[in-house]
Amino acid sequence: MTEVVAVVGTCAPERASFARRFAEHTDRSLHTAARIAMSPDPVDEALSLAPWSGDRGAVIEFPPTVPPTEIIGRFAEPDSPARLVGITCVVDATHIVDDLLREDYVVQRFSSGRVHRARALATATQVEYASTIVMAGWEQLSTPDLSLMMALVSALAPRARLQLHPFQGIAREVPVPQPDAQDRPGWICLLNDDHAPHMTDDRVSAIRYQSTRLFHPVRLRRLLDEELERGAFGTVLRSVGFCRLATRPGTTAHWEHVGSMFSLPPVAVDEDLGADDEMLAVGQDIAFIGLDVDAAALTRALDDACLTDEEFAAGPVVWRTLSDPFPAWATA
Repeated sequence: MTEVVAVVGTCAPERASFARRFAEHTDRSLHTAARIAMSPDPVDEALSLAPWSGDRGAVIEFPPTVPPTEIIGRFAEPDSPARLVGITCVVDATHIVDDLLREDYVVQRFSSGRVHRARALATATQVEYASTIVMAGWEQLSTPDLSLMMALVSALAPRARLQLHPFQGIAREVPVPQPDAQDRPGWICLLNDDHAPHMTDDRVSAIRYQSTRLFHPVRLRRLLDEELERGAFGTVLRSVGFCRLATRPGTTAHWEHVGSMFSLPPVAVDEDLGADDEMLAVGQDIAFIGLDVDAAALTRALDDACLTDEEFAAGPVVWRTLSDPFPAWATA
């Protein structure tokens, strides 16, 4: 079966340059993002092209609109004609923080339409699910700044190998077991109490927040809009996890934040759980990663956004009557 290394990244020139040099160095066939992005389903196109490389193996450069979880999942299907042995994410070391704060979208256009994805979210998830992270443009940084950026990337993806590009040598990818691939993100490691990044820096923070109290929607909205977004606790670049709103007590929501973008979709309803199913979270369980973050102040602010003793004692009937500024969730 053909072995494939996927190359991802939101900085197109750096991604393309690395993919070409990596394919040449490892004597693999190269399928470029420009080629597979012509299809409305780039992963399907990649799966069709990969077997032509045979035992030689292939390097497939993916457009940034393709989520890494889709690449991992589709290549892991039983009838997949190729095996994914690694995901290499190429980042520009000089503006990785800016990329995580951007508010624009990456767009893929094809004959029958187009798809788009938030650039900041694409950057974060590609880093998080990578088995190898290649840092381009590192020569322009001072030693302390390079150390800081490597520590930040390592916090986001603690199980990934870090390499600098341009480079003197490239190691072949080691096959990545699929369960391990799904557990690679730093936020998942934090929630599992298994966050051990290869590189650290005093300015890089990785914090796990837990509380059995539900969030008061109004106070949470105020915290997000008036404090977190303006950097009251430092620069929180990424936060992900699970939480509950007091007005919707029987539903667990997925807290998804990167830069200035935030979403809170429902992921599990208590009454739908089977006898052997486990709740994702009783209250709040959220990972925060950023720069110069005041962990104590952030924790206090999150605690203040939860129900008070008096509000908690009032019970779910009263909770549901509280004002709720968050969008309604679609119901089946």
